[in-house]
Amino acid sequence: MSQGEKSFFTSHEVSEVIGLTRRQIQHWDQTGLIKPSLRTPGGHARYTFQDLVSFKTAKKLLDAGISLQRIRRSIGELQRLLPTIKRPLAELTLVATGEMVLVFYEGTVFEAVSGQEWIVEVAEVQQAVDKWHRRVEELKKYRKIHQIHAPEQAVDMDQAS
Repeated sequence: MSQGEKSFFTSHEVSEVIGLTRRQIQHWDQTGLIKPSLRTPGGHARYTFQDLVSFKTAKKLLDAGISLQRIRRSIGELQRLLPTIKRPLAELTLVATGEMVLVFYEGTVFEAVSGQEWIVEVAEVQQAVDKWHRRVEELKKYRKIHQIHAPEQAVDMDQAS
């Protein structure tokens, strides 16, 4: 069954597909972590495929050791930093690294809470290496000149005594 064949999932189905308890799903709904896309006239939650992606992402972050509090802070900051992103858990690529959540977005990588970029341009590193090599070569020339002249000075000093 493709994602288009089933438009809404019950919390029981989400529980079976994602591997969360129904209580977790209800708690995440009540606390605003992941809200259902639809409520029936009777008040029952219905979730879309995109909601399932959000649940799976949150579960993977939890399994990787990211606290629920950190996930909530990350989502809040991402919604502030990227106002066009409505569902960060479904729309962005998130990676857990220790206690941090890194976000891959439009060719950059940044930490979700602080917004600090984590991409170092390879060209910048290459320029730094090239600059270092030029400096080392210049210092080598100086050292060679100094070494060439130093023994002569020592000889001259011996002759002077």
